[in-house]
This record gives sequence, C-alpha cells and structure tokens, in this order.
Amino acid sequence: MDMYAHRLIPVVVIHDAADAEPLGRALVEGGLPIAEVTFRTDAAAESIAIMSEIDGLTVGAGTVLSPDQVELAVEAGAQFIVSPGLRADVVREAQMDGRQVLPGAVTPGELMAAQAMGIDTVKFFPANLYGGASAIRALSAPFSTMRFVPTGGVSAQNLGDYLALSCVAAVGGSWMVPAGLIQAQDFAAITILCRDAVSLVQSQR
Repeated sequence: MDMYAHRLIPVVVIHDAADAEPLGRALVEGGLPIAEVTFRTDAAAESIAIMSEIDGLTVGAGTVLSPDQVELAVEAGAQFIVSPGLRADVVREAQMDGRQVLPGAVTPGELMAAQAMGIDTVKFFPANLYGGASAIRALSAPFSTMRFVPTGGVSAQNLGDYLALSCVAAVGGSWMVPAGLIQAQDFAAITILCRDAVSLVQSQR
C-alpha cells in the first residue's frame, strides 16, 4: 500500500456510519480510493470498519490523539494512522502495530524529534497557518530527507503550490469530500468532485 500514490488524501468527517459505505464507493468510483477518516465523531471507528471492507479502498484513521485511539483504529481495520501533532507514545503504538504513521510536525525541533523516531514523512498542519508552501520549502533545506503532507487550508486553488515541491509526498484535503454533501448523502456529487481533484493533480505533473 502506497498511501501517497495519488498525491492526494481525502480527509473525511463522518457523523453517521451508514454513510461510510456509499462514501467509500464514491471515492473508488471517483478515482481516489483512499480516505483518512478522522476521529472527530463517534462514528469514526465503525466507519473505518465498514470502509475497510470495500475492495480497492485504502482507509486510515486521522486526528488520532492517544495510543488507545491507535488500538481502536487498528482493530477497526485502519491501514495508516495520522496524528495532528507529534506524540511519542502514539508513534510507538502505531509502529508496534505495523501501521504507517504520519505525525504532525511543523517546527525544526519537532522534525528532529520525528527523525529520531524513524519517521521520514510528517503531516504539516495546519499548513495555512504555519507558512504554507514557502515554510515547507524553507524547512526542506536543512531536512532534505524529510517529506511533508500539508493539510489544513489546502484547496483546489493552492494545490499546485504544494505539489510543485519535490519534498511534498501528498496533500490532505476535504474539498472533494465536504461534510455537507456527506450529510446530504449526495455521493454522486462527491464522485464528481473526486474526479475533478484527480484531474487537477494530474495536471500538476
């Protein structure tokens, strides 16, 4: 599994687990078969379990804040773990469970700590508040082996700024999976947005 293959990771918030299967199928149909399901709602673990059963869909857990949440996500079938910050016990738990882990890091000190834990790719969050593409470009000079996944404030309008950087493995975004469309169960519209997002990424290559 290469979670960066599409260079775009949809960040998903699901309030009702009944929406998980049609959402997952909309992602696959839209050519973007990956989802970071955030632990921001009580439906997250069940949604991950449901989506993990969909052929061809790579499902991970986001907004993971504790080792207990790592265990819950892994039990549900999460294939990767994303945390908004750098917490050693969360990283260790994910590594012990054999899961790829993407912790948040935005400062030189955090990046050095991540490297010490064997991490070579970090989440840069919230990207729009920590300097965006220009900050990542500056950090990539002293941290030449580190890759970044900017999330937060990333949109179709500024996507190209991030993807132009060779140190950016992928970007995380929610514009192709807006919560309003999920709650409205307009999965056809989400499929179209995913196709548009895939086309936009391909145009940046």
